[in-house]
Amino acid sequence: MGFGAMALTGVYGYSSHEDDIATLNHALDIGVTFIDTADIYGDGRNELTVGEVAKHRRDDMTIATKVGISRSADGKSVRVINDAPYIRKAVDESLGRLSVDVIDLLYLHRRDISIPIEDVVGTMSELVSKGKVRHLGLSEVIAPEIEAAQAVHPIAAIQSEWSVWSRDVEEHVVPAAAALGIGFVPYSPLGRGFLTGTISNAQQLHDDWRGSFSRFSGDALAINQAIVTTLNTVAKKYEATAAQIALSWLYATAERKGIALAPIPGTRKKHRIDENIRSMTVTLDLDDMCALDALAADVVGERCDIDDPNWTSQRRERLISI
Repeated sequence: MGFGAMALTGVYGYSSHEDDIATLNHALDIGVTFIDTADIYGDGRNELTVGEVAKHRRDDMTIATKVGISRSADGKSVRVINDAPYIRKAVDESLGRLSVDVIDLLYLHRRDISIPIEDVVGTMSELVSKGKVRHLGLSEVIAPEIEAAQAVHPIAAIQSEWSVWSRDVEEHVVPAAAALGIGFVPYSPLGRGFLTGTISNAQQLHDDWRGSFSRFSGDALAINQAIVTTLNTVAKKYEATAAQIALSWLYATAERKGIALAPIPGTRKKHRIDENIRSMTVTLDLDDMCALDALAADVVGERCDIDDPNWTSQRRERLISI
């Protein structure tokens, strides 16, 4: 299990810099050493925070970062950008912020579909040859893109949203990765906090970006509470929490599908990291797996409301009708 450092950038509420450093150190102390960040998170501040810890504990960390999204000068919008000069420059800047000589895993954060994936991965592979990057990954890609990329350079990991309430990747993306022996790194494995059972009304989200998601708004949020009710019911049986059941389901589902898994739940609280780790000791029986499998069909709202085929594999699959 890894740690999604995006949570330390203020998108889900704010914490002090000192607390962020303490949270990262705690993750490392208990063996959560796979740290996921990106250059766009906090406009580089997230990488700087990870880099501050890396200055003292580099050997304890496997650092993954991402390039491929650029923010406008006024900070009000972002765009997907995959051209070679940008990627080279972005990686050099990430190396500086992270205070490292090499990035363990570099993802293409989002796909600019106007540029062939082979060309983009070719540029990224040059950075491996130069010793700036160890391994390559892709985020929010579709099956044909995975196959085309793998033909250019070995891909170590695919990252996309995957959880008990977001399962579209299971149709094409997960099978393609599994067939090629590529690991999967689910982001938002706890549904941006919803699957923990701590979000019961939209007013709780007035100061973070989840309030803009259709799944978290009005009637949809109320209807989707049925998912949490089921998670809590199952959790009582195992003397666990809803979050632990959601993560345990994800590990079991990945095992069924024959793919190596490293989810990256994020949090600003040290005790939540402990809680998440304990999910790996929970083994769900077949009846409970079946009950949880059925939940996604009743979810109200898209996993992402951005209507841009560059942004999610789900939108791109619809565009080309895989």
